Amino acid sequence: MSFENEKTGFLFPGQGAQSVGMGKDLYEAFAAARKIYDRADEVLGFSISKLSFEGPEESLMRTLNAQPAIYVMSYACLAILKEKFPRLEPAFAAGLSLGEFSALTAAGAIAFEDGLKLVKIRAEAMEDAAAKHPGTMASILGLSQADCEALALEAGCEVANLNAPDQIVLSGTLDGVEKGCQLAEARGARRAIRLKVGGAFHSSLMSEARDRLHEALIKTPIKPPSCTFIPNASAAAVADPEEIRELLSRQLTSPVRWVETMVQAQASGVIRYLEVGPGKVLKGLVKKTHPDLQVMPCGSVQDFEKLETSGQPLESRDV
Repeated sequence: MSFENEKTGFLFPGQGAQSVGMGKDLYEAFAAARKIYDRADEVLGFSISKLSFEGPEESLMRTLNAQPAIYVMSYACLAILKEKFPRLEPAFAAGLSLGEFSALTAAGAIAFEDGLKLVKIRAEAMEDAAAKHPGTMASILGLSQADCEALALEAGCEVANLNAPDQIVLSGTLDGVEKGCQLAEARGARRAIRLKVGGAFHSSLMSEARDRLHEALIKTPIKPPSCTFIPNASAAAVADPEEIRELLSRQLTSPVRWVETMVQAQASGVIRYLEVGPGKVLKGLVKKTHPDLQVMPCGSVQDFEKLETSGQPLESRDV
């Protein structure tokens, strides 16, 4: 796939994409990645690189660690892209939940270190809120958004992620989500998958975390993004820094509108995308909903080798 004379969009994964060993090959192969990981270790005050590369898995899976680890790896991938393809700039940027912070750094709206500090606060706040208000999440396959909203209301839980038209995530108390799963199965869902997560993310149980993040956002410099940026909470392009602050905090208690985000991606006219960071979850979602859009993973040495042999990405905004 050649990027020459084509606009390129950047997509960034969220929590759940982490795995032990992620980023290690990049650190060993690219000085640009080493620089980012070494600086992140200094800013965080502990070795996120060692945790990412060696685990243990139980520690990496914790919200407290998973979010900074994914953010740092995503930025390391950005640094490699910038080194290899100096003229490449995103024409479109979006991220799934946590991935919004990576998207904003890619768009030049938030500096890397400021974003890392925000992600650390976000992760701490979410883990604290989850300890105070225990909850969980479940993925419902095969029911519509309207069906899931109705059963969530009946069960006393909330719709948290709109990942695909037939893949919707519920969030809430343990009892509420369990009842939601039972109702979904009774109403013909293909599957109701209880997720191994640390809390009821993107629900009202995260209200205290939202408030803590908002306080940190007020103090953080944010500039207008250099490209089209689509936030999860509204699924509509935004450039005003104050509105970005509001939407980043609101995201913790509102649904992730990924289906609508990708509708906006298609409407933008950008058809080629890089999934920047660990995993290939977003490529899979895009393939299900918008098969005409092309997504290349960008999270390993092998991925970068494929990029180089597919044709050099050039300037994406002003061609």
